[in-house]
Amino acid sequence: MGKIPSILVGVAGEYFVAAELSRRGYIASISMRNTREIDILATNEEATHSITIQCKANQDGGSSWILNKKAEDFAPKNHFYVFVALTSPEERPRYHVVPASVVAEYTSRTHKEWLAGDYRRKDSAIRNFRDKEGAYLDRWDLLGLD
Repeated sequence: MGKIPSILVGVAGEYFVAAELSRRGYIASISMRNTREIDILATNEEATHSITIQCKANQDGGSSWILNKKAEDFAPKNHFYVFVALTSPEERPRYHVVPASVVAEYTSRTHKEWLAGDYRRKDSAIRNFRDKEGAYLDRWDLLGLD
């Protein structure tokens, strides 16, 4: 099987995250495609706590994902990113669950460091998030839905 179109990778990531949340006993609803910065609304079974989730997926199974500049500024308290690492269809995806505030700080800091690394670099809207050490791997507890 060849490379999957990026739009389908994103859709797969959203459905995998919604399924994983459901498997863990939470209520997950995928939002409409035009909902800004929010892919999934999730709540605990009692509906006493709800959160929003932005999903980002890659298909190389790595620990790096591409974001845009908005990631630096959008960090509501109950907003999270779930970064999905897809590999082969036979393997279970890996999930990195990260508070939006962590993503905002990381993308802002590392982009500034990247720009400062070479005076010839031009600013762009592209940002990256990496979890090389796996600090956020399967950190579903951070969602606070229990």
